[in-house]
Amino acid sequence: MFRIINLSRLANTLHSSRAVTHWNQPTGALRGFHVNAARLKRRKTAEEKKSPRIIEYSPKKTQKTDGGASDIWRHMSVAQLAKELERPLDDIQEAMLYVKGADNIEPAFKLADLKIIQEIAKKLGAKTRVVATPEASSEDDQKDRDVAPRPPAPANLLQPRPPVVTVMGHVDHGKTTLLDSLRGADVAAGEAGGITQHIGAFTVTLENGERVTFLDTPGHAAFSAMRARGAVATDIIVLVVAAEDGVMAQTREVIQLAKETQVPIIVALNKIDKPEANIEKSKRELAQMGLALEEQGGDVQVIPISALKGTNLQLLAEAVSTQATLMGLKSDPTGLVEGIVVESKTDPRRGKLSTAIVSRGTLRKGSVLLSGLSHAKVRGLFDHNGQPLTEAPPGTPVEILGWRELPLAGDLILEVETEKKAHAVLKYREHEAQQEKIESSSDEIRKKEEEHQAKYRAEREARRLAGRFRMRGGQRVKQVDDNEGKPRVSVIIKGDVHGSVEAILDVLETYSSNESCRLDIVHYGVGNVTEGDLELAKAFDSIIYAFAVETPQLKGAKDVNIRSYNIIYRLIDDLKEQLSSKLPPVEVEEVLGEANVLQNFLINEGRKEVPVAGCRCTKGVLKKAQKFRLLRDGEVVYNGPLESMRHLKNEVDTIKKDVECGLRFKDTKVLPQAGDILQCYTTNMEAQQTDWDPGF
Repeated sequence: MFRIINLSRLANTLHSSRAVTHWNQPTGALRGFHVNAARLKRRKTAEEKKSPRIIEYSPKKTQKTDGGASDIWRHMSVAQLAKELERPLDDIQEAMLYVKGADNIEPAFKLADLKIIQEIAKKLGAKTRVVATPEASSEDDQKDRDVAPRPPAPANLLQPRPPVVTVMGHVDHGKTTLLDSLRGADVAAGEAGGITQHIGAFTVTLENGERVTFLDTPGHAAFSAMRARGAVATDIIVLVVAAEDGVMAQTREVIQLAKETQVPIIVALNKIDKPEANIEKSKRELAQMGLALEEQGGDVQVIPISALKGTNLQLLAEAVSTQATLMGLKSDPTGLVEGIVVESKTDPRRGKLSTAIVSRGTLRKGSVLLSGLSHAKVRGLFDHNGQPLTEAPPGTPVEILGWRELPLAGDLILEVETEKKAHAVLKYREHEAQQEKIESSSDEIRKKEEEHQAKYRAEREARRLAGRFRMRGGQRVKQVDDNEGKPRVSVIIKGDVHGSVEAILDVLETYSSNESCRLDIVHYGVGNVTEGDLELAKAFDSIIYAFAVETPQLKGAKDVNIRSYNIIYRLIDDLKEQLSSKLPPVEVEEVLGEANVLQNFLINEGRKEVPVAGCRCTKGVLKKAQKFRLLRDGEVVYNGPLESMRHLKNEVDTIKKDVECGLRFKDTKVLPQAGDILQCYTTNMEAQQTDWDPGF
């Protein structure tokens, strides 16, 4: 009996071993065979067969199909890279985790290194092409990478602030004495020569309890830039005019500054206690300058005062307070700080300091500040008396300690959130400043290139004309500098504050006699004289001018010419002497006497007839040993020595005034005529004086 075996059931049972026995009908024997797993798939039902077919694509299909490269550029953000590669932002951030140096995966982070950008794209299998930064992107970068003052604050945040009052006027009209009387401190006695040479800022509490911030600016001609800086930072200008002098040069300049900046003026007519004071004359001169005085129907108050004796100072304070009340000065004490640098200096013990006035926000220790290309993390705040402050609200003058670099006076101060943000902004500003410098100097570079090309063509043409072999051999001609052989004075300027150095440099810029003697500024800076300055002075044979700073007690200081001054015009006078000493002496002509030719005589000397001029001395003395010049109708006929000088047939050496004489020249071909003028002169070598006029 044969048994029938169900092969399908057997296959399902033994599919794990995949070995199935097949019944061979003809032979009646069993044969083994193998069943693949693919043949064991479950059949789809009718409903599954009716459903639409789902097509799945691999991730590579999302890449660019045109085979082109993606554009990349320096300083592109992570979000911009994702947009250019046409990949999700998550893919870019995931790839950055495997790239060395790509630590920050924030979408707005700027990738400065092109190699990192290329490596990220390589991880994602994309091709790249480096291109220039798009213009739209650079505009966005400028908004993001630089900082600017905040928009005006809403009215509900504004609070009253002290007015900033600048005291201006001509030199020696009593500005500092007025401020001394207001704050009860004797500053004028400490000023060099009685002249304020940098801006001072301090706060005064008036008798009515109101606080006023005062700025004292220099009145000297060399400090016009500092006065302009004070006018920009101020709310009210108190113009000090001496009643004895009236309107002077710096007075006119201050009035012009006030008109340009639209700052109200209060005139303090000082020194009314002097006998020579003329109040009405000073008022007329002020009216002629365009000031609408209050007594003439205008809005400019004129307060007669005596700063020395304290006359009418309370009236002046009330005028300032009234003007400030009318202006309604308010500011926002919240948010990021804004201010302006009034002055900056380097203290040998405390480092770099700046005097600033806060215009918005409240300045506290730990704040991160930016000013131009300088930044600071505030380590200390001090008032004008050197007392520490915990905070500085708007309208407060404050001395800031903690600057990494010295800020420039007049620059805007802005607070940023972190030091990282400050470094990024500084890097951007330095790049922009470099670009501006390149653009500004492009014309000069082009001009130099044209001059060089013209010189090169001329030399090439000369070589061509000289022949190919004639130029070979021989000693090469040394190139001579155009300035070689000219006298030269090299200087190094060191000052106590930035404003003083700026004023000195402004004066030196007026020097225009480089053809006779060059004036080279080797180095300038704020602070005491250092060993580096001494090395520079030795290398360039320079004079170090130390303005109101300490001179070093170093070994190398003995070999260097260091000159200390605390009054600017004395420094300039010394520099003029140094320039004059370098100039070579010049031949100066001195006329000793003059004579009129009355008649020409011919006398026999041997076989020759020799002309003799009969003259009468009209000025000075005629000396035989000196030179003589014969003038006819303003033209020189003869210039040279005499052969003979006689008076009444006697040979003499000198002829005095109103004495007649006969004169014979060395050159016998010269024929004097009646009416000619004869001059007797001598030449002396005298030291030259520089023609530099700095304006004071």
